[in-house]
Amino acid sequence: QVQLVESGGGLVQAGGSLRLSCAASERTFSLHAMGWFRRAPGKEREFVAAISWIDQTDYSDSAKGRFTISRDDAKNAVYLQMNSLKPEDTAVYYCAAGRAYGLASKLSFDYDYWGQGTQVTVSS
Repeated sequence: QVQLVESGGGLVQAGGSLRLSCAASERTFSLHAMGWFRRAPGKEREFVAAISWIDQTDYSDSAKGRFTISRDDAKNAVYLQMNSLKPEDTAVYYCAAGRAYGLASKLSFDYDYWGQGTQVTVSS
Protein backbone atom coordinates (compact mmCIF):
# COMPACT_ATOMS: atom_id res chain seq x y z
CA GLN A 1 0.00 0.00 0.00
CA VAL A 2 1.47 3.32 -1.12
CA GLN A 3 0.68 6.33 1.03
CA LEU A 4 0.83 9.77 -0.54
CA VAL A 5 0.78 13.06 1.35
CA GLU A 6 0.45 16.36 -0.48
CA SER A 7 1.50 19.74 0.85
CA GLY A 8 2.13 23.24 -0.40
CA GLY A 9 -1.36 24.39 -1.23
CA GLY A 10 -2.72 27.72 -0.13
CA LEU A 11 -4.13 31.07 -1.15
CA VAL A 12 -2.31 33.08 -3.80
CA GLN A 13 -3.12 36.05 -5.99
CA ALA A 14 -3.51 35.68 -9.72
CA GLY A 15 -0.12 35.70 -11.40
CA GLY A 16 1.56 34.18 -8.37
CA SER A 17 3.27 30.85 -7.88
CA LEU A 18 2.95 27.80 -5.66
CA ARG A 19 4.95 24.61 -5.39
CA LEU A 20 3.07 21.49 -4.43
CA SER A 21 4.90 18.53 -2.94
CA CYS A 22 3.89 14.92 -2.62
CA ALA A 23 5.72 12.54 -0.32
CA ALA A 24 5.39 8.82 -1.00
CA SER A 25 5.89 5.95 1.40
CA GLU A 26 6.80 3.39 -1.23
CA ARG A 27 10.43 2.31 -1.22
CA THR A 28 10.21 1.48 -4.92
CA PHE A 29 8.89 4.97 -5.65
CA SER A 30 11.47 5.54 -8.36
CA LEU A 31 9.85 2.84 -10.51
CA HIS A 32 6.36 4.38 -10.49
CA ALA A 33 4.75 6.91 -12.75
CA MET A 34 3.35 9.83 -10.77
CA GLY A 35 0.61 12.26 -11.62
CA TRP A 36 -1.15 15.38 -10.46
CA PHE A 37 -4.89 15.80 -10.91
CA ARG A 38 -7.30 18.45 -9.67
CA ARG A 39 -10.99 18.87 -8.93
CA ALA A 40 -12.56 22.29 -9.04
CA PRO A 41 -15.87 22.98 -7.26
CA GLY A 42 -18.73 21.51 -9.22
CA LYS A 43 -16.45 19.89 -11.78
CA GLU A 44 -15.03 16.46 -12.39
CA ARG A 45 -11.48 15.54 -11.56
CA GLU A 46 -9.09 16.41 -14.38
CA PHE A 47 -5.53 15.61 -15.33
CA VAL A 48 -2.86 18.24 -14.75
CA ALA A 49 0.59 16.67 -15.20
CA ALA A 50 2.40 13.36 -15.05
CA ILE A 51 5.94 12.04 -14.98
CA SER A 52 7.06 8.53 -15.82
CA TRP A 53 9.67 6.48 -14.01
CA ILE A 54 12.22 7.61 -16.63
CA ASP A 55 11.21 11.28 -16.33
CA GLN A 56 9.05 11.56 -19.42
CA THR A 57 6.42 14.20 -18.75
CA ASP A 58 2.99 15.14 -20.02
CA TYR A 59 0.76 18.10 -19.28
CA SER A 60 -2.79 19.21 -19.82
CA ASP A 61 -3.24 22.03 -22.28
CA SER A 62 -4.05 24.39 -19.42
CA ALA A 63 -0.85 23.46 -17.57
CA LYS A 64 1.57 23.60 -20.48
CA GLY A 65 4.00 26.47 -20.23
CA ARG A 66 2.95 27.36 -16.68
CA PHE A 67 3.34 24.20 -14.60
CA THR A 68 6.34 21.91 -14.22
CA ILE A 69 6.28 18.43 -12.74
CA SER A 70 9.46 16.95 -11.34
CA ARG A 71 10.54 14.15 -9.05
CA ASP A 72 13.31 13.48 -6.56
CA ASP A 73 13.62 9.73 -6.21
CA ALA A 74 16.15 10.06 -3.39
CA LYS A 75 13.43 11.79 -1.35
CA ASN A 76 10.49 9.74 -2.63
CA ALA A 77 8.87 12.98 -3.69
CA VAL A 78 7.16 14.53 -6.68
CA TYR A 79 6.58 18.23 -7.15
CA LEU A 80 4.34 20.51 -9.15
CA GLN A 81 5.70 24.01 -9.68
CA MET A 82 2.80 26.25 -10.68
CA ASN A 83 3.51 29.70 -12.11
CA SER A 84 1.29 32.41 -13.56
CA LEU A 85 -1.64 31.07 -11.60
CA LYS A 86 -5.16 31.99 -12.67
CA PRO A 87 -8.44 31.97 -10.72
CA GLU A 88 -9.53 29.00 -12.83
CA ASP A 89 -6.66 26.99 -11.33
CA THR A 90 -8.55 27.01 -8.04
CA ALA A 91 -9.12 23.39 -7.08
CA VAL A 92 -8.13 20.57 -4.78
CA TYR A 93 -4.95 19.06 -6.18
CA TYR A 94 -4.30 15.35 -5.83
CA CYS A 95 -1.10 13.40 -6.17
CA ALA A 96 -1.39 9.91 -7.63
CA ALA A 97 0.94 6.95 -8.00
CA GLY A 98 0.74 4.72 -11.02
CA ARG A 99 2.05 1.29 -11.77
CA ALA A 100 5.68 0.31 -11.78
CA TYR A 101 7.37 1.14 -15.08
CA GLY A 102 4.28 3.08 -16.08
CA LEU A 103 3.99 5.86 -18.63
CA ALA A 104 3.14 9.48 -17.87
CA SER A 105 -0.57 8.85 -18.31
CA LYS A 106 -3.42 11.36 -18.49
CA LEU A 107 -5.90 8.68 -17.44
CA SER A 108 -6.95 8.44 -13.82
CA PHE A 109 -7.52 4.69 -14.01
CA ASP A 110 -3.79 4.24 -14.69
CA TYR A 111 -3.15 5.37 -11.12
CA ASP A 112 -3.66 3.02 -8.20
CA TYR A 113 -2.99 5.24 -5.19
CA TRP A 114 -4.17 8.75 -4.35
CA GLY A 115 -3.35 11.35 -1.75
CA GLN A 116 -5.91 13.24 0.31
CA GLY A 117 -5.52 16.43 -1.71
CA THR A 118 -4.35 19.96 -1.02
CA GLN A 119 -6.42 23.08 -1.65
CA VAL A 120 -5.16 25.72 -4.05
CA THR A 121 -7.10 28.97 -4.18
CA VAL A 122 -6.20 31.71 -6.64
CA SER A 123 -7.79 35.10 -6.04
CA SER A 124 -8.39 37.60 -8.80
